Amino acid sequence: MRLQLGIYGTPDSPYVNELNRAALLIQQRPALVLMRYAEMQVSLGQLDSRGKVDIPAPAPLDAIIVRSMPLGTLEQMVFRMDCLQAWESLGIPVINPARSLETAIDKWLTLQRLAAAGLPVPRTVACQSRDAAMQAFVDLGSDVVVKPLFGGEGRGIVRVDHPDLAWRVFGAIQQVGQVFYVQQFVQHLGYDVRVLFVGKKCFSIKRRAQGTWLTNISQGSIAEPHELSEIEFELAIRSAEAIGGSVLGIDILPTVDGRRLVLEVNAVPGWKGTSKALGVDVAQEVLTHVCSEAISQKNQ
Repeated sequence: MRLQLGIYGTPDSPYVNELNRAALLIQQRPALVLMRYAEMQVSLGQLDSRGKVDIPAPAPLDAIIVRSMPLGTLEQMVFRMDCLQAWESLGIPVINPARSLETAIDKWLTLQRLAAAGLPVPRTVACQSRDAAMQAFVDLGSDVVVKPLFGGEGRGIVRVDHPDLAWRVFGAIQQVGQVFYVQQFVQHLGYDVRVLFVGKKCFSIKRRAQGTWLTNISQGSIAEPHELSEIEFELAIRSAEAIGGSVLGIDILPTVDGRRLVLEVNAVPGWKGTSKALGVDVAQEVLTHVCSEAISQKNQ
């Protein structure tokens, strides 16, 4: 019987389009059903349900792929995680699970769990006042990277290396009521390493910066094939274990003094640069993995 896979994403997402294309090419040929966060709904209360949740869906689903996580209010974000956990409680594989997503969405929580697992991470301060952020700026060497706590693809990231600029940047953050996420700027080799795990498969590229210190592909970096060193592979494996999930992007920064720092773990990773640099159809790999998870669950 043909597998039905739900996708939480947007119709105009290039990755949703990639998955739709790949669905016609892989052996399982699954049917993909686009799901919308605004339509999430759960219910309890049937006398004979024994606590089983009911989740309306456009079709019976065998697995769910989370391909986006739009910003929302605190209530909305928590409720979305509740709904994803509800799917999991019904025995439906969710790629990636709510626990992985709620960690990876939050840069500070990700970094904290990586550090707790003994992984090397940049010196970082998260705080809620301009004065505390200014003190962090000084403590971190007066050369820092300021990032939004949520968000990706290099958006909203700014390097701050002067007290006057720090005061203005932190003032703007304070005005909109955001948390200050201040990270020591690390001199790197002009590139970072992106490790993409899809199930048991591992793909790695080097993202070389072009005229800037930022290494995100969305910010103009060039993707090149990269063979992981033993240290890089070990860091990637341990990072994936610390955050959880089976489709993950791990960013590792080689520094000028020979260290390797884990910057972030992305639980909704892009793969444009990886596909192009390695000549691999990552969308097919993702769908094949999700289908395998769905079939395995059905056979239990």
